[in-house]
Amino acid sequence: MAMTGTTAARGKVSRRSLILGGGAALVLVAIALDTTVVHVGSEQDLRQQAFDPDRFGVAEFPRIRDAIVERAAAAPDLVTKLAADKAGAVADHGIQAGAFPVMAVTFTGTAGEGKSGIFTIEVPDLPDGQTVRVQTGPAINGTELRDYPGDIVFGNFTNQIEYQDAGAGLNRAMSAEVLSDLDRDSLTGKTVTVTGAFTMINPKSWLVTPVRLEVAE
Repeated sequence: MAMTGTTAARGKVSRRSLILGGGAALVLVAIALDTTVVHVGSEQDLRQQAFDPDRFGVAEFPRIRDAIVERAAAAPDLVTKLAADKAGAVADHGIQAGAFPVMAVTFTGTAGEGKSGIFTIEVPDLPDGQTVRVQTGPAINGTELRDYPGDIVFGNFTNQIEYQDAGAGLNRAMSAEVLSDLDRDSLTGKTVTVTGAFTMINPKSWLVTPVRLEVAE
């Protein structure tokens, strides 16, 4: 039986529809294979959210605290090691962070007068001219906690603002854990034990960011 023009046209349309439908199905399959389902609250979901420096600080501070406590040198020993072999002292107790090393130290001494939350600590057995200070807040400055582990680097963040905010988030997490109950007004004259980190810009003057601070009764 001969095919009419109308029947032939319908056949062409039907074949075209099948081809287009098949192509669309292939596209949908490809999209599905290339799509990751992200569940709310999952690790992937958190990564896609905006950077939260306080959440970052709370998550990272415990391991940074533990690393500083584990590698901290007693202040008199650290002075001696730095004078004898700076590179060795940095390898044992710190990390080179840019132009200056960040060092871990621990000491017990008497708190002097405080200014803007920074107290000079009289530490026994230190040489003349060696100054040790500790910052107690409320504002905590510096990036020692961010820099000390060595694996929190600029490349981990979207931009410089996030990188700076990461340091601030760590400082706030430390302050909440270590300094929230500290009575700064009565600290002068008290015996304090401090473990923390400092950037060694001036070898004779250390400004320590604490990760542990205990006040003797």
